[in-house]
Amino acid sequence: MLYYLFEYLDKTFDLPGAGLFRYLSFRAAMAIIVSLFITLFLGKGIIRLLLRKQVGETIRDLGLEGQAKKQGTPTMGGLIILSAILIPVLLFTKLNNIYVIIMIVSTIWLGAIGFLDDYIKVFKKDKKGLAGKFKVIGQIGLGLIVGALLYFHQGVIVRERMPDNPIVMKNNAANLIDEIQASENTLYSSEDVKSTATTIPFMKNNEFDYSKLVAWMGEGSEKYTWIAFILIVILIVTAVSNGANITDGIDGLATGTSAIIGTTLAIFAYVSGNMVFADYLNIMYIPNAGELMVFMSAFVGACVGFLWFNAYPAQVFMGDTGSLALGGIIAVFAIAIRKELLIPIICGIFLVENLSVMIQVSYFKYTKKKYGEGRRIFKMSPLHHHYQKLGYHEAKIVTRFWIIGIMLAVLSVVTLKLR
Repeated sequence: MLYYLFEYLDKTFDLPGAGLFRYLSFRAAMAIIVSLFITLFLGKGIIRLLLRKQVGETIRDLGLEGQAKKQGTPTMGGLIILSAILIPVLLFTKLNNIYVIIMIVSTIWLGAIGFLDDYIKVFKKDKKGLAGKFKVIGQIGLGLIVGALLYFHQGVIVRERMPDNPIVMKNNAANLIDEIQASENTLYSSEDVKSTATTIPFMKNNEFDYSKLVAWMGEGSEKYTWIAFILIVILIVTAVSNGANITDGIDGLATGTSAIIGTTLAIFAYVSGNMVFADYLNIMYIPNAGELMVFMSAFVGACVGFLWFNAYPAQVFMGDTGSLALGGIIAVFAIAIRKELLIPIICGIFLVENLSVMIQVSYFKYTKKKYGEGRRIFKMSPLHHHYQKLGYHEAKIVTRFWIIGIMLAVLSVVTLKLR
């Protein structure tokens, strides 16, 4: 909203400083600052309210060190995160941008599912919370909406680059573009088109078209590409949101990991939505996608601010209200900027946590059927609990997982040129 206000003030009254709101970098910085302030100051009030309402976490006895101390710690702290994301986004983004609209819908949708789950656990005293099938139905519903919008909406376009057709860029960045093009010794023309292409890492021609998934159907098969695309979107949204939910098991792990992932995705959004950098890096240029950097800046600010209260020893837990929303935001964001095939690297922590549970459960069922007694590969799953069982302090586990997350983030950024 402030973007439109200051744009009006700049055009009508030539107000000094109002023009700053035209710059993504300024609005992204403001989004981080406001998000941090909201988290730190609103967070205290929400925690006090949760304590008064006795909205405390019920801890199952898993035999883990320090577990009993967590009993009664306020949960549903995801409300702090959601507020710290949505308020700066509403203030500093262009609200008519289709990508921003999709991200706002995704945040509210999954936040509502997580809130309902936490509400049932806390106020209805049902430890199981919202039935798993209803969570999955909600995730599938969001996947359908996001997939359909990204596939059919006319504002979701890319700019294809065609060699050997020089163009003249008449803007402030003209000299830089000339230098970049000269260094590449190639000139390109471009046009905005609907496309089902996405980025595939480590490949020289690093684009994959979803239409290839239905090519086996023969001539005219491309008209069914939307089915394959939406199914993949549903799979990614469900997997990543559940991965974040599973990772949220010890103080600060999911929050810090999400901040690292968010920073990486913000970089991708900026370079993908900037013609100069997209041209230099030889990556897909996605018009209007740069606006997503403002959204992700608010996301990172919310995660970092929440760590003030969620770092060991946690004063508040995010609950499913936060964890489902964080994972879903990451998934939808990656799909929107066409970097979803990088998710196994960017979200490597979530992936390993998910796999550890799947492997543990599958092996237990297999051995129980074969030997009459279930056996385990890990001392406990998800993986962070395995290390707790080995005697590692949870603060050390979290720090080491963050270090691995940073390494994966760097590797993800390197894929821009490593092909």
